[in-house]
Amino acid sequence: MFKQLHTVHIPVMGTGFSIDTPLKVAHYGISSVISLVDDTLIEHMRKFYCQQYGEPYQEISRRDPDCRARRITEYLNLLDRLVSKQFAALKSSAFEKGSEITKYFELLPERSCVKKLYNAMLATKDAASKQKLQEELRERIQPGSIDVNIMTKLDRTNYDLEGNELPEEFSDALSALRGYAQSTLNSAIILSAGFNRRLYAYIENFKDFYCDAAGQIKKKIVLKVSDYRSCLTQGKFLAKKGLWVSEYRIESGLNCGGHAFVSNGLLLGPILEEIKTRKNEFIGSVRKIYDEAIASRKMPTHNPPSPKITVQGGIGTAQEDLFLQEYYDADGTGWATPFLLVPEVSNVDDRTLQKLVDADENDLYLSNSSPMGIPFNNLKTAESNLAQQKRFADNHPGSRCPRGHLAFNTEFTPHPICVASRQYQKLKIDQLAKSADPDAVRQISDVVVKTCICFDLGASVLMKNGIVTEDKERCPAICPGPNLAYFSRIMTLAQMIDHIYGRTNVLNNKPRPHMFIKELQLYLDNFMEQLRHCKCTLTETQVATFEEFKKNLLDGVAYYQDLFSKNADIFLEQRQEILTCLAQHKAKIERLHLSKVNPLYVSR
Repeated sequence: MFKQLHTVHIPVMGTGFSIDTPLKVAHYGISSVISLVDDTLIEHMRKFYCQQYGEPYQEISRRDPDCRARRITEYLNLLDRLVSKQFAALKSSAFEKGSEITKYFELLPERSCVKKLYNAMLATKDAASKQKLQEELRERIQPGSIDVNIMTKLDRTNYDLEGNELPEEFSDALSALRGYAQSTLNSAIILSAGFNRRLYAYIENFKDFYCDAAGQIKKKIVLKVSDYRSCLTQGKFLAKKGLWVSEYRIESGLNCGGHAFVSNGLLLGPILEEIKTRKNEFIGSVRKIYDEAIASRKMPTHNPPSPKITVQGGIGTAQEDLFLQEYYDADGTGWATPFLLVPEVSNVDDRTLQKLVDADENDLYLSNSSPMGIPFNNLKTAESNLAQQKRFADNHPGSRCPRGHLAFNTEFTPHPICVASRQYQKLKIDQLAKSADPDAVRQISDVVVKTCICFDLGASVLMKNGIVTEDKERCPAICPGPNLAYFSRIMTLAQMIDHIYGRTNVLNNKPRPHMFIKELQLYLDNFMEQLRHCKCTLTETQVATFEEFKKNLLDGVAYYQDLFSKNADIFLEQRQEILTCLAQHKAKIERLHLSKVNPLYVSR
């Protein structure tokens, strides 16, 4: 198997925005990630594509046994078949202007040895030599990977139609894992949003996650993590079970789309530096545990490849992309938010697409709208937000909750319900209305801000493809990262890829800070926001937490000052601007003198 030819991958985007992205990019060698949250949406998409491609379709209904896992398996098998057919057709197409195989090679990065071979073929005049090079090129290409994502925190317990709790293997996350494991795919599963011991232990049941005698893994494990400690902890846990992690995806805690898993002020640059510096130590310690586990289980001995390290979150220029690969030895990068503006790649309905084009920094914000209680990147003008505000104004707050994947609350009911549901919000508001708590009004605001995301994030793909379902109400939600503010036009796949590889520039004219500076700004804003939500007097625990946050920010600033001062050859055009911004942020952070008295109250 040849190494992936592209250095960029397309991470998961919501429940629906990238649900069929492999059908649009995999035959060009680009890997992308599908969310496995919403099996009902997955079933709708399977029916849609079976009709589009003349494939037989038999519904898997809610009443069928193990329906969630089976729906996922059948959809992934369908994508596997369709991408294989697309790639076979591409591979046999002629090397001529506008052909699929020509597009494949034109999209490749210039640094790729295969791209250089392609350019050599184009320059060759001798017909026989040209033909020989073309045949070699056909053999050197491969499709992109059809990868899947499970948010490990989304592990709802499920019940049968009579309301009886099902065994734990039928929980949302375990069913999704089983659905992927039983598919024909040779790809990777990306595990994100934290450490789920039950889920990780369940992986042991499926042989495709283990190395074969040749050291190959059919279904690779990829961990999306935030720092070195997460890499080490989770990698060792899986290694003890004889499971090898093939890739660690390092994502910015705040400069990203979707849910934001905010660190206590730890910044991306210092995190990447630690991973780069301690990579051999880390891999060696994990491999030692892995080898011991393999030996104790009397499994065939083999030597799996060293894990890849990739980076994602807020990358916006080819210069930033290349710097991450060259300075931090990253094996690749992930770009998500800008691809929301590429209709060839993602599913965004026309109205929401225009809202994205028109959005500026003030339209993009970190909200409290997720029922998971995790900060959620949002667009103020999204239809789901406007509908939520109207329902509250009309005295009908909450969502119908047609999916229930985020149903975890048992405050009022024996079975879990979602805090964004009409049922929960009515019960909670009634309780607060009877309360003598002077803070009740604010608490009600915190309740009604929660919106449906497991259904509304899938609305765009249904609207874009004209898919009719029993759920008629469509109020699309969308979750772009802050990086969207600097992209303001609809693009083709070729234009976006050319931008990533430095062949063109699709940024708008708004001043855009370096990705490291933008993340620092976001963390400083988050720090101040947390302080604003505290009372006048801070507890000792709060003071200690904020002191650690402040120290991490200052350490991050010092690291960046050293990085950009000592490496005078990097980011020459932005270098002075970066150093000036760092000095300003440092002064602002240092002015915050933390004690038991909240400094934001003192300054009022």
